[in-house]
Amino acid sequence: MDSPSKSELTTTLRLGGNEPVRDSASSLLAELLDSVSESEKETVDQILKGPADKAMLLIHKGPAKGSRYLITTQGSTIGRSHDSEIFLDDVTVSRKHAAISFLSGESVFEIVDSSSLNGTYINSQNIERHKLRTGDQVQVGKFHLVFITGQRKSIGEK
Repeated sequence: MDSPSKSELTTTLRLGGNEPVRDSASSLLAELLDSVSESEKETVDQILKGPADKAMLLIHKGPAKGSRYLITTQGSTIGRSHDSEIFLDDVTVSRKHAAISFLSGESVFEIVDSSSLNGTYINSQNIERHKLRTGDQVQVGKFHLVFITGQRKSIGEK
């Protein structure tokens, strides 16, 4: 008699009600800065005053609150896979959940959902693709992250 095969059971989870979209992305960033240490404020400030080709995601709500991830022009992958540059260890996150890339022609970072089971949300809106701005709230599973990027033009950029 053959033993039953093991299969992965997956389902879409509703992760509670969506929070209302804030009046501005800067209010979320201000709230985040009020809750972090001086050294973390300095790190955020270095990114904000730096070139537009460097960015950071900071977990402000959920598991691993306070974790931060540097993003460069090489981009980053987000997921539950140990191969992800931004490893988010929770079943609400797909193994290959989303990817962030730098669009050099526009000097902006873009996030693209990788057909994840629970979706990727920017400022409480489910997205497939979105150009990120400083202060955007990125939700991946239970994780709520704040995106920040530099405002200074890179060397050689017009």
